[in-house]
Amino acid sequence: MVSQKQMFAVVLTAVMTIGLCTVSGLAEEKKVELKRDYNVKPVPFNEVHVDDDFWTPRLETSRKVTIPYCFKKCEETGRIRNYEKAAGLMEGKHEGIYFNDSDVYKVMEGAAYSLQVQPDTMMRLYLDKVVRIMAGAQWEDGYLFTFYSIPKRQPEKLWTNVQSIHEQYCVGHMYEGAVAHYQVTGDKAFLDVATKNADLICDVFAEGKRTDPPGHQEIEIGLCKLYRATGNGKYLDQAKFFLDQRGRKGNRGPKGDGGLYGTYSQDHKPVTEQTKALGHSVRAAYLYTGMADVAALTGNMEYIRAIDTIWKDIVDTKLYITGGIGAAGGHEGFGGAYELPNMTAYCETCASIANIFWNHRMFLMHGDAKYIDVLERVLYNAALSGISMEGDRFFYPNPLESTGQHARSPWFGCACCPSNVARFIPSVPGYTYANKNNNIYVNLFIGGNATIETANNKVKLTQQTQYPWKGAVNINVEPEKSDTFAIYVRIPGWAQNQPVPSDLYKFHKAVNEPVELKVNGKPASLNIQKGFACIERKWQKGDTIELNLPMSVRRVIAHPNVKADIDRVALQRGPLVFCLEWPDNDGKVSNLFIPDDAKLKTEYRPDLLNGVVVITGTARLAKRMMNGDIVPAGKKQFTAIPYYAWAHRGRGQMTVWPARKPQAARPEPADTLTYRSKTTASFIHVSLDAIKDQILPKSSSDSSALQLDFWPHKDTTEWLQFEWDKKHKISSIKVYWFDDTGRGACRVPESWKVLYRDAEGGWKPAENSTPYLTQKDTFNKVSFEPVKTNGIKIEIELQERWSSGVQEVVIE
Repeated sequence: MVSQKQMFAVVLTAVMTIGLCTVSGLAEEKKVELKRDYNVKPVPFNEVHVDDDFWTPRLETSRKVTIPYCFKKCEETGRIRNYEKAAGLMEGKHEGIYFNDSDVYKVMEGAAYSLQVQPDTMMRLYLDKVVRIMAGAQWEDGYLFTFYSIPKRQPEKLWTNVQSIHEQYCVGHMYEGAVAHYQVTGDKAFLDVATKNADLICDVFAEGKRTDPPGHQEIEIGLCKLYRATGNGKYLDQAKFFLDQRGRKGNRGPKGDGGLYGTYSQDHKPVTEQTKALGHSVRAAYLYTGMADVAALTGNMEYIRAIDTIWKDIVDTKLYITGGIGAAGGHEGFGGAYELPNMTAYCETCASIANIFWNHRMFLMHGDAKYIDVLERVLYNAALSGISMEGDRFFYPNPLESTGQHARSPWFGCACCPSNVARFIPSVPGYTYANKNNNIYVNLFIGGNATIETANNKVKLTQQTQYPWKGAVNINVEPEKSDTFAIYVRIPGWAQNQPVPSDLYKFHKAVNEPVELKVNGKPASLNIQKGFACIERKWQKGDTIELNLPMSVRRVIAHPNVKADIDRVALQRGPLVFCLEWPDNDGKVSNLFIPDDAKLKTEYRPDLLNGVVVITGTARLAKRMMNGDIVPAGKKQFTAIPYYAWAHRGRGQMTVWPARKPQAARPEPADTLTYRSKTTASFIHVSLDAIKDQILPKSSSDSSALQLDFWPHKDTTEWLQFEWDKKHKISSIKVYWFDDTGRGACRVPESWKVLYRDAEGGWKPAENSTPYLTQKDTFNKVSFEPVKTNGIKIEIELQERWSSGVQEVVIE
C-alpha cells in the first residue's frame, strides 16, 4: 500500500525545478450569478462535515490511500510522463492508451475535493506541479491532448477521429478537474488551461464548421461546470450545441440510422426524440447527466421530457437490484428490456458513478425522493463494490454471480474506473443535503453536520446515526435565527414496501413495521410529499428530529420477465443488498435454495470485513438425480454479507440471487462417471467444473452457465483428462462445444479424438464406430468399442485462427 509520504517524496524537488510560487491557503469559491439553475440547490460537499462510523473510514482511505495510489499508478504507467514529454521536459513516445489523459484529470479532481475536506500541503504541491506541467504541454491555440503531442506535435491529426480517439472526452474531464481545483484553491492556473482549451473547442465545433458530436459524452458536463465557474455563456451554448448534434441527419454516417455513430453512442436519433436507454451505459448516463445540466441552465423542456422517459425505461426494465446498469459486456452497455443476467452482468463501476450523477440531477430538477432512492441503492451496493475496503483494488465490471472467475485488480490498461472512484468517493458528502428557497432536504443519512445557507437563514443540521446498520437517525436543528420553514426528511422507498420506484422488483411480502418520526420527542405525522416527510414549523436552536426506519430483512422478487431471476430471491436490509459468498458457506453457494418460509436472523459482526451485519438462516441443498430430477437434499446453515464487501477473501462462488426453489439452483450433479472423475485440462479459461456441472446450455454460444475454453490459445492441441480410482466400462462420449461466433474468438475445433489408458498406463486411441462430429448447438456423440479403463483423455485440435471450448462432457 502506497503512503502519502512515498507518493509525494519527489514533489519538493520537482517544485523547485519548475519554479512554483509559495502555496497559499485554501480559498472560498467565488460565486457566479446564473440566470437560471436547478429548482433545488445541492449543499456543497465542503459544507458537509462527516463524522460517521461507516463513511469516515472510507473518506480517510480515499484521501490517504486511493488518491495517492492512483497518482502513483499514473506515474508508473507513463500518464504523467506523457505530459512531461509534451511539455518538452523529456523525450520519448506516448505511453498507454490514447485517452489516458482523462485518468489524470479525474484523480486531480478527486484530490481537489479531498483538499477541501482536509488540507494537505504535499498533495497541494503535487497538484500544482502537475498543473504547471500541463500548462507547458498546452499548444499555443489551447489544444491539449498528449497522444497527438508526442514525440512531436501532429496538427494534421487533430479531430480526425472524434468518434474513437476521445479528445473531447478527455478535455471534458479536464474542465471538471480544473473547476474543482479553482473552487478549492482560488488559483486560476488550471482553470486558465481549461478555458483556453474550451475557447478552441467553441471555435472549431460550430454551425458552418465541425458539427460531429463527441464519440464519448463527458465534455457536455465539463462545459456546464465551466459556465458555472466563469459565467461565460458560450460554454453553456457549446454544451447544448454538442447535445443537439447527436442524431442529426446532416451528420448521417455509414450506419444510416440518423447520426454518425448509431445506438452505441446514442447518436441514432436527436436526443430530444430518444425514449429508450441504449448502447454504452457510461456514455448514456453521461449524456443524460449533461442533458439535465443544460436543461436546468436553459429551461429546455424537451430535454427534460426525454430524460424523464429514458429514466423510466431504465428503472422499469434495466436496473439491477444493486443499482448497477449495463447488462452486456460486449458493448459495455444496456441490453433489452428485462435483460438482466447475473453471472455476465457488466455493471461497470463508471456506469454506477454516472448513474449517481444523473439521479442526483434528476432530484435537483424535480425534488422527488425516488431519484435519491435509486442513488442510494447504487451508492451502497454497485458503486461501493467497485473499490476494495483497502482502497487500492478495483472492479471494472460488478457481476451479481461468480464461480471464482472474478477478483478486484490493482489497475487496468483502461483505468477509467479507478480514477473515477478517486474523484467520486470524496464527493459523497455533497449528496446528503439540499435546499430550495428557505426549505431544506435531508437526502442521505450520514453522521456529521452541515451548515446550509437558505434564502433568508443559515441552518446547522447535525446527524447522529449508525446507518446503514441501524435505522435510528437523530437530527439536531440550529437555525441562525428562529423562523418558519420546512425540513424534508426522505423516507426511503424500501421503508414503504417499495424497493424501487417501479414494478421491476417487489418485496415478497409487505410488512407493517411503521416508520416512526418525532419532533422534540413527540410523535409527528409523516406528511409524505414526493417521498419526503415534510416537517414545517417554526424552528429554533435545540429542536430535534428523530427518525426510526424499520430494518427487517426483506426478500426481493424480480419481475417475471426477468428470466435470470425466476424462482430466485435477493435479500435486502435497509439500503444494503446482500449476497452469499463461499468463505461463509463451506465453499459453495450455487447449490443452495432458501425456502420462502426459512427464518432469517441478523447479527453485527465487528471482526468480519471491517464490521458488517450478516443475515443467517437455514437453506436446503439441491441435488440432481440420475434421472435428471432436481430434489431437495438436506439442510444447511447459510450466511449472507453485504454485496459491497464480497471478493475480499479470495476467489470463489458468490450470488446475489440464490434460488427459492430447487429447480432454480445449480444442483449438486448426479453421481455420473464424469462428475465423479478427477478432471484436469491442458489449459483452463473460465471454469473446469463447468464441463461436468450437468447444466445444459441453450446453445453453443450460451455462456450463462459458464464453459471451459482455451482462449487465447489457437492452432494448438489441447486435452481434457478424466481419471477414477477403479476401472469402468466405457463405450461412448458426448461433447457439447462452445462457440461464441459473433462476439468472441472461440469456434468448434478442427478435430478431436478419444484415448483411454491401457493396462500398462499408456494412452491408446479408442476404436470409434461413429464419426467425431463438431456440430454447434447439440451434443456430439462418438461411440467406440467398449474399454475397461481408469482414465479417458479427449484430445482437441484447435483451428489455425481460432480458439475453442467445451460446454459439457458426458461419459457413458
